[in-house]
Amino acid sequence: MHIVATILIALIVLLHFYIAWFEMFAWESRGPMVFQNFPKDLFAPTKAMAANQGLYNAFLAVGLVWSLLIRDPIWAKNIALCFLGFVLVAGVYGAATVSTRILFVQSVPATLAIVAVLLSRN
Repeated sequence: MHIVATILIALIVLLHFYIAWFEMFAWESRGPMVFQNFPKDLFAPTKAMAANQGLYNAFLAVGLVWSLLIRDPIWAKNIALCFLGFVLVAGVYGAATVSTRILFVQSVPATLAIVAVLLSRN
């Protein structure tokens, strides 16, 4: 189960680094293609807000990378659970306030990873 947990965490890391890149650097160029219901004239004025959100996603990814680099298995598990919990909560909040799709993109993978981490041996 440890390998499954590591793979799930790595996939969540990649997802959050992608989200960070998207929100911080591609908001105005790719944003209108992804968020077609969002008025095109609002991408430029919301660029700083999106970049701020991207930074938070980068923090989540970095925290999960950190959990994979810790040699002490108990600490690694605790840090992974902490940052996976952050991802889970962010996904639930995003689903409640923005789009239910966020629940499946963020919260479901985080929940699966949490279960895998809890079932893995120290």
